[in-house]
Amino acid sequence: MLLFLWSLNVLPQRLVLVGPPRTVETRNPKIGVHTRLTDEVEEWKVKRTLEMVREMGSPWIVEYFPWGYYEPSKGHYDWRHADMVVDHALAQGLTVIARIDFVPKWARPPKTTFRYLAREHFDDYAEFIYAFVDHFRGRVHYIIIWNEPNLSFEWGYRPPDPAAYTELLCKAYRKAKEADPKIQVLAAGLAPTLAPPGSEWGMDDLEFLRQMYARGAGACFDGMAIHAYGLTFPPDDPPDPRQINFARAELIHQVMEENSDGAKFCYITEGGWNDHPRWTKAVRPYQRIQYTIRAYEKALQEWEWCKAVCMWVFRYPWPQKSYQDYYAFVTPEFIPKPIYVEVKHYAHGEPFEYLESVLR
Repeated sequence: MLLFLWSLNVLPQRLVLVGPPRTVETRNPKIGVHTRLTDEVEEWKVKRTLEMVREMGSPWIVEYFPWGYYEPSKGHYDWRHADMVVDHALAQGLTVIARIDFVPKWARPPKTTFRYLAREHFDDYAEFIYAFVDHFRGRVHYIIIWNEPNLSFEWGYRPPDPAAYTELLCKAYRKAKEADPKIQVLAAGLAPTLAPPGSEWGMDDLEFLRQMYARGAGACFDGMAIHAYGLTFPPDDPPDPRQINFARAELIHQVMEENSDGAKFCYITEGGWNDHPRWTKAVRPYQRIQYTIRAYEKALQEWEWCKAVCMWVFRYPWPQKSYQDYYAFVTPEFIPKPIYVEVKHYAHGEPFEYLESVLR
């Protein structure tokens, strides 16, 4: 009996195969999701997650590759988990956008967070970017340099610094291109925020981007990552600098156009709506479905400058036990939520089920 129970736990993990290459069938090639496989240990769960992404009709994923996980000590790399995720993603026909941040302990002062990256370690980060791009050359074609640097939290609880982030971006860009001239380097998705000047918590994303351009950032990225959360507003709510909504993405692109950078593609790497029953920034489940599908369609029909819309978040490895669970498309147990089912119907040109029953 003990041997039988042991085999149930061990053998499935040992017998996981990447499998033959598959392709994504979809009517909208811009559909994407932000997967969260960083802390998913079991390979069969990684594979099943990515299978479900393909089956839903999503050709794009954003995945998080923490620097601190893969370079635990200076110059020593462990790519095993990253290789597993990328290999399974490619086998499912998915295009990977890699977000890279998380400072290892050896590259930051004691009693600082994993977001604290001092200038004297910018070169270390850039060298990791070189190593990552070199290792995944030909497999990963898009990387994001850092995450939401206009927030104090994401900048190590320091005041946001467009000049410092631009310096980091440019160093990383040069090293990435050394490793693979064809790699597409994306500037970090900025947190959509209306923080007033001098706020200790963050900087208005539009102002942060303008200051990046003023310091020469335009020469240091190939595309722009955008975070586009709708909160309680529908996707067709018009853009307004005084409002956070999905269409705020248009204002980011407008800043790019103002700086003669409008020809570069944008990639929504986080975004979407939440359907928590008690969160004040949430919408009803049927609204979330309507808004999400309309957002995918809006990008396809109206936003020629937007190449992918990767909604947050496909699945968590375990319950978050907070409003965050209500961003997910699939439960940790791989149970599809209505939004998964309806996006799948949309992607394959099939009739809706849940929406029609609710709106009938």
